[in-house]
Amino acid sequence: MSAQLSMTRSALILGLLAAVGPFAIDMYLPALPQIGAALGTDVAAMQATLTSYFLAFGLAQLVYGPWADQAGRKVPLYFGLGLFLVGTVACALAPSVGWLIVARFVQGLGGAAVMVIPRAIIRDLHTGTQATKLMALVMLVISVSPMLAPLAGSGLMALGGWRTIFAVLAIAALVSLAITAFVLPETLEDKDRVTVNARSLWKSAGVLVRDPVFMGLTFIGGFGMASFFVFIASAAFVYTDTFGLTPTGFSIAFAINAAGFFAASQTAAPLGERIGLARVVRIGVVGFAVFTAFLCALALAGAASLAVVVGVLFCANACLGLVIPTTMVMALDDHGEIAGLASSLGGTLQMVAGGVAIMAAAPFFDGTVTPMAVAIAGCGAAALVLTMVTSPRMRRAPAA
Repeated sequence: MSAQLSMTRSALILGLLAAVGPFAIDMYLPALPQIGAALGTDVAAMQATLTSYFLAFGLAQLVYGPWADQAGRKVPLYFGLGLFLVGTVACALAPSVGWLIVARFVQGLGGAAVMVIPRAIIRDLHTGTQATKLMALVMLVISVSPMLAPLAGSGLMALGGWRTIFAVLAIAALVSLAITAFVLPETLEDKDRVTVNARSLWKSAGVLVRDPVFMGLTFIGGFGMASFFVFIASAAFVYTDTFGLTPTGFSIAFAINAAGFFAASQTAAPLGERIGLARVVRIGVVGFAVFTAFLCALALAGAASLAVVVGVLFCANACLGLVIPTTMVMALDDHGEIAGLASSLGGTLQMVAGGVAIMAAAPFFDGTVTPMAVAIAGCGAAALVLTMVTSPRMRRAPAA
């Protein structure tokens, strides 16, 4: 019975599946300058390969969530991982940047499954602080991606060039298919499945969109994730061109920036039990807004050295470690009967917000840290305003 799975075993299974999507981003980051040179393209086109992935990753979640509510959790996972595998092979064979952008879009369409469905499975198993605890454990497993994937990507580049990265991602997709087939149990029983049609889907989506707590929490976490996306799209060029880091040096700096997030995420559930999940969100968002505004001010003053950027982003991302897993759980708590749709709609809105943030910041990118810092600070300010608006309603949301 799925409910009898230990939390640690559940976290390991779900984390390994959910890590596939981030690996497709993080392992690829150190190679961006090399891929651009190999394909004879510029920074904007290489950032488009990230934007296409994020947009597909977001939009496809609208399909996987309702599908998972109707067919169970495993069938959509098989399809998504298979599509991810096709897109990954196409990336490895890309002869031009246009081909790569399209292949990354296909890869994102498939990778969306392993973002939506693990979150719905968590809601199948737990709610409240227990769900936050499991979400944080899943994120601990996923943390291997930003900490080790860029280093792995750098090593693979040295061994066989940038195409080798996609060969390894294809193997990861095959392993994930095996985990889904032989290890992951089905957590949605037949009696709990809902028939999805256009009318019911529209009605359920309307319930979610009209819920100010769901929408507020979704976009609070969404602006936090958007800051990550801006950083991801810019960091490889800022750290290598402005600060002169090698691909390995960039990978280490990137891992440090990510470590704060994943370390702090492990404290979200214990803090939620002590002071309430809504207060955890408020504290995290205020800290994130303050640190990102500080970095923006230093960048505008010309005082943003490598150590300053890495250190301040470490602190800002640690604050997001409290915010993102907690908002994900709180947004789904009141919508267990449509957890798949809620997870997919929330994920879509967040990923599209991230893609839009990259596109909005791209015209101002000049290879320095300032445009990146300004865009990230903007995300922090937006999250803070939304938290102030949503907080009165969050107090009435269940904390456990």
